[in-house]
Amino acid sequence: MLPIIDYTSPNAAQAFTESLHETGFGVLANHPINSDLVQKIFTDWQAFFKADEKFDFPFGADSYDGYFSTAVSETAKGNDIKDVKEFYHVYPWGRIPTSLKDDALQYYADANALAATLLGWVEQHTPTDISAHYSQPLSSMIAGSEQTLLRVLHYPPLTGDEPAGAIRAAAHTDINLLTVLPAANEPGLQVLTRSGEWLDVPCDFGLIIINIGDMLQEASQGFYPSTTHRVVNPEGARNVSRLSLPLFLHPKPEVRLSTRYTAEAYLNERLRELGMKK
Repeated sequence: MLPIIDYTSPNAAQAFTESLHETGFGVLANHPINSDLVQKIFTDWQAFFKADEKFDFPFGADSYDGYFSTAVSETAKGNDIKDVKEFYHVYPWGRIPTSLKDDALQYYADANALAATLLGWVEQHTPTDISAHYSQPLSSMIAGSEQTLLRVLHYPPLTGDEPAGAIRAAAHTDINLLTVLPAANEPGLQVLTRSGEWLDVPCDFGLIIINIGDMLQEASQGFYPSTTHRVVNPEGARNVSRLSLPLFLHPKPEVRLSTRYTAEAYLNERLRELGMKK
């Protein structure tokens, strides 16, 4: 079981950073994200995904804001079957349905502020021999970034017509620095441990799950592992919709992650691998 860390405790920063280093994940309670706002967003976007209005906001081929249907959903790296999900990409500068905009932008701001704090914790507790390789302080990598993405995810109930082997989200790692994820309205998220076992991530509503992305793994030379995770299909009577609200914390495009990659070059490479960019 992943440890649950009290955000308000005196040793929260150290405990959180240790959990990230050891498991790639950190689970927070008593954090500043408003759970009532999260619940309202789940409810309102559930209605949006059920309505035809979503088709009025097709994703931008260059900007990547807007709606992605199940037909154009991601295919996890190394897989050839698309995930069973649809989603909407929210950027403050992008297109957002008017009735959903205020709450989405409020959550974006709140989650981005929390992510910045947590990235500061990581920076503070990184061993000096690792941080010496950062091209710049982690906190400055995101200052003024317009690349941080809020994805509103909807996993529809399964119909039985899905391709053999298709699941809600196949095993994958995230691309970015950190991902901030309120516990979803249904279970299903699992993390792959170092021993090769799949572990259920706590899903009690009100918790916030943080995981490391590939960019932080690259910048830290592997000290902070980008851990493989997945979302498994529901069973039996639990075959219902699942909503998820990850915020992907991205650096500015020009930030150098390592001698091999800028953030822009790394992102473009991964988008091509996911089939989302030519």
